[in-house]
Amino acid sequence: METAADLRDTDLLTLKFEFNPKLGIDNPVLSLAEDLELSDPWSPERPRFCLLSKEDGSFGFHLQSELGGTGHVVCRVDPGTSAQRQGLLEGDRILGVNSHVVEHEDYAVVVRRIRASGPRVLLTVWARRVHDVARAQQQSNAHHCPILGPGIRPRLCHIVKDEGGFGFSVTHGKQGPFWLVLSTGGAAERAGVPPGARLLELNGASVEKWTHQQLRRQLWQSGEQVTLLVAGPEVEEQCRQLGMPLAAPLAEGWALPAKPRCLHLEKGPQGFGFLLREEKGIGGRLGQFLREVEPGLPAKKAGMQDGDRLVAVAGESVEGLCHEETVSRIKAQGSCVSLTVVDPEADRFFSMVRLSPLLFLESAEAPASPQDTLLTPLVEARGPPAEDTAVASVFPGPRQCFLYPGPGGGYGFRLSCVASGPDLFISQVTPGSSAARAGLQMGDVILEVNGYPVGGENDQERLQQLAEAEPPLCLKLAARSRQGLETWIPLESGEDRALVSDLL
Repeated sequence: METAADLRDTDLLTLKFEFNPKLGIDNPVLSLAEDLELSDPWSPERPRFCLLSKEDGSFGFHLQSELGGTGHVVCRVDPGTSAQRQGLLEGDRILGVNSHVVEHEDYAVVVRRIRASGPRVLLTVWARRVHDVARAQQQSNAHHCPILGPGIRPRLCHIVKDEGGFGFSVTHGKQGPFWLVLSTGGAAERAGVPPGARLLELNGASVEKWTHQQLRRQLWQSGEQVTLLVAGPEVEEQCRQLGMPLAAPLAEGWALPAKPRCLHLEKGPQGFGFLLREEKGIGGRLGQFLREVEPGLPAKKAGMQDGDRLVAVAGESVEGLCHEETVSRIKAQGSCVSLTVVDPEADRFFSMVRLSPLLFLESAEAPASPQDTLLTPLVEARGPPAEDTAVASVFPGPRQCFLYPGPGGGYGFRLSCVASGPDLFISQVTPGSSAARAGLQMGDVILEVNGYPVGGENDQERLQQLAEAEPPLCLKLAARSRQGLETWIPLESGEDRALVSDLL
């Protein structure tokens, strides 16, 4: 944990550029999984799992998309980095990022997922040779990425001590692994710790090599609150069968003391009503902070607080971006801006557990009651806006997106239909939701749902059945125009599959 001095170190740095929304733009061991032996890189039965930690701002590898968008390829691994130590190889194909299957997602979405993962990321990869064999056998469109079942994931549980203590005891040998025995109705049970859970991390630190005495000392030093990463027996068994590590980036949040917040601002006559400043935050890291939030203006009305740190713009992480780059992202949103922020308490919490707040954004946005997650708000039939009546029926670049429901059960998008035509299209995407992370965009046209073409008389009946469909939900989409896609067109190059690559 950071020292008190670290937490108070918020001196301003010299600003190269300042965004003034009021006036405009003028002015020790990471995880149990990291000690596992690497699996056979040529084994076609199972992909490999690489749990990487960010060092000096990157994980230490470069990613690019093949020509034709057939895969996301590691094109370079920097020596001496976490990526090299965890066995990531040049030519590896990225199949999964944390709990998300990305085999068929757009390159831009995959890059966003990795960057949004924060200090740690779990990559599911396939060796180049195995991929080439599968492609030769015409299996390249198959689904190869193992995933945990719905709700079967490790849990990040925050426990507040009561009169009965933390509400658990520990079974142990001389040193870990440790299993928790819960007190009925105790604090741990109320915080979501499952019966028979294995303890993986305490306050962001792996307990695998701790002795029981070390564990007791750390619990005592935690005071009145402690955050545990745990896995129930069902999770352990499924991970064992899949060969998957019990990694922290897979975790669901339970009873967390702080959450990220999504703010939706519409610029008023006096602007947004806040200032963006680059400052030193926790641990001396540079960040983008929101200051001088004025009462009565859009920022304050949306719930912005002075001292909030900006972590995402329009659902896309801005961690590691400089002031000018962050301003450009905000400026590109125009008069309607979607910002994801954390207050100082939340910032300290996620820094301690060494996980990105964006991993828990969907949990934060989940509805309070189960009925709010049903399909009723997902499907909306109404007459088309004037501009929709002239939309052509041919759409460029069909693509597939795989969606998994969040902890609340929803996917995070609204579907509308045009009364005068057969088109069903995405009319709203909730920032940070499963739909947003899968790359759905407003205006995308639905061509197929779970392999069935859309555009007939039974569309409404089929869409109503989506709430009962087994995940993943597979949508085949086409953009209504090429606007917004040109950024991701491959650059010209003499190499067979050479595209622009991103350092991650």
